Amino acid sequence: MNTFIMILSLILALMFSISVLMKFLRANSMLQHWKEYGYPLWFMDVIASLELVGVIAVISSFWIPGVLTFACILFAILMLGAIHAHLFRAKHKPVMAINAGILLICSLLLLWL
Repeated sequence: MNTFIMILSLILALMFSISVLMKFLRANSMLQHWKEYGYPLWFMDVIASLELVGVIAVISSFWIPGVLTFACILFAILMLGAIHAHLFRAKHKPVMAINAGILLICSLLLLWL
């Protein structure tokens, strides 16, 4: 595993770890967004759990490289859903989906590498 892949993997793991914590701890900003999306709160736990699985997979990929592919596919699917939620469900301005877009690009880049 080369250095660029390792650094990008760690960035993804860190960003999704923050997202997991915000969802599980019910941060006010996350609750507000979830309300705007119109999703039930239990679905936030499902998404946070899937993100946590992805984070664990990314960390595991340092010892089991094939797991990174799974994590990147999972993250890409989650970020497509996040972009949809921001732009179509909540009708946010596109700037609100930038973070999800960057994470999607990073996931796809890792998948391609």
